[in-house]
Amino acid sequence: MNIAHRQFIMAAVVCLSFSSYLPASQAAKAGVGVFETHSDVGAVLHSGSATYEASSNSYTLNGSGENIWSNKDAFQFVWKKMSGEVALAADVSFPQAGRNPHRKAVLMVRQSLDPDAAYADIAVHGNGLTSLQYRDAKGESTREIEANISAPTRVRLVKHGDFVYMFLGNAQGKLDFSGASTRIGLQAPFYVGIGVCSHQPDIVEKAVFSNVELSAGTSGEATLYSTLETVEIDSTNRHVVYSSPGRFEAPNWTRDGYFLFNRNGRIERMPVAGGASALIDTGFATHCNNDHGPSPDGTQLAISDQSQEDESRVYIVPITGGVPRLITPTAPSYWHGWSPDGKTLAFVGERAGEFDIYSIPAAGGAEARLTSAPGLDDGPEYSPDGKYIYFNSVRTGLMQIWRMRPDGSEQEQITSDDFNNWFPHISPDGKWMVFLTYEKDVSGHPEDKNVMLRLMSLADRKLQPLANLFGGQGTINVPSWAPDSAQLAFVSYHYAPVVGH
Repeated sequence: MNIAHRQFIMAAVVCLSFSSYLPASQAAKAGVGVFETHSDVGAVLHSGSATYEASSNSYTLNGSGENIWSNKDAFQFVWKKMSGEVALAADVSFPQAGRNPHRKAVLMVRQSLDPDAAYADIAVHGNGLTSLQYRDAKGESTREIEANISAPTRVRLVKHGDFVYMFLGNAQGKLDFSGASTRIGLQAPFYVGIGVCSHQPDIVEKAVFSNVELSAGTSGEATLYSTLETVEIDSTNRHVVYSSPGRFEAPNWTRDGYFLFNRNGRIERMPVAGGASALIDTGFATHCNNDHGPSPDGTQLAISDQSQEDESRVYIVPITGGVPRLITPTAPSYWHGWSPDGKTLAFVGERAGEFDIYSIPAAGGAEARLTSAPGLDDGPEYSPDGKYIYFNSVRTGLMQIWRMRPDGSEQEQITSDDFNNWFPHISPDGKWMVFLTYEKDVSGHPEDKNVMLRLMSLADRKLQPLANLFGGQGTINVPSWAPDSAQLAFVSYHYAPVVGH
């Protein structure tokens, strides 16, 4: 954690210590338990209802409504106006068999009662699917981050600063951070509550929220988590594959169904479906950084390691592990791309104080300098047809995406906007480019920043946002497209708060 971020977290901890948990004995005096009242949001065919049972601290909600999704919502909502730090937890269940598997019981923070208001919620579906849904601004479409846990025993929503976090109960009932969070700028006061949606306008569904806890504030220093996620380019929906305390970085997506990423100087392999990871044997190379990737035929792995003389060099090892073979004797050098035929590597090297793009035979040989403009050039990657190397360069002021022929000729600027754009990655079908975007005032590619993943159609160069997240260094340094070009992998980072009781 950088010093400024740590100071921010500690200041928040001092100012926002736990202040108000309302037990069941006090809750009965309020309108509906700890909440002020209830109402239907949006157009519903059947008016909803809500009852509170003080002895069991449980709420029974009945509601209809087409959905909590897209750019308008319709559901029954039990709510309270609040400000600042908020945590809401409950056991969630559907006591009756439902007619629609996508009925939803939610814990929500919401800007207003308008059907198209900005919001974030934890949505437990009738079929067990659980996700962090969010609408960034009024009238926009809803997006979601799907959890890798189905039908959790308990859920907790935490609003901490501008971020909303999803905690889920494990088989033992312990609430753990799910790996899902989103940044949403709600203005005080906002609405906090529980809700139910039938997902079918002509019927009414029932949901029960038990052992409800509503608190204001967090306590203790926040914990850093890294989350391996995938995102679909058509829907922009995200899915949590794996989340863990600490920092890991830079996923590759292999042709045979694995993710590769670096952690603590080693390369790990994990099935795309999730599960346990295993170390890849890289011999003496035990200080691998986040510049690594498999060869086009899937038999070899290029790594960048700085265990020798503490300077990064490029090596190749068998994909299953083995003795590293040195490719770039000169340091520092950082791998970024394989040519489609697997015969050439593209890398970044610092030579005489300048960072430029180089190529070198994968079998070993002399390096060839491809760029010479003053300032940093980085992130070279071959297009799938081998006609171009895409890279990012600061030569025109801000960091922008460029491309050139494999011999360094015909250097052409691809993006030109008011952001800093890094690490272009071309989809296997050659139709799309994804890259990492920082704000204008961010220098380099540091960690712990609010960033975007953006998608460009290479046919017409139209841009669209793919994901907003907290990350940067380690998020998408290396190629991470799925083989079918329909989705890609990345790492998001989270300083998940501790909730007091």
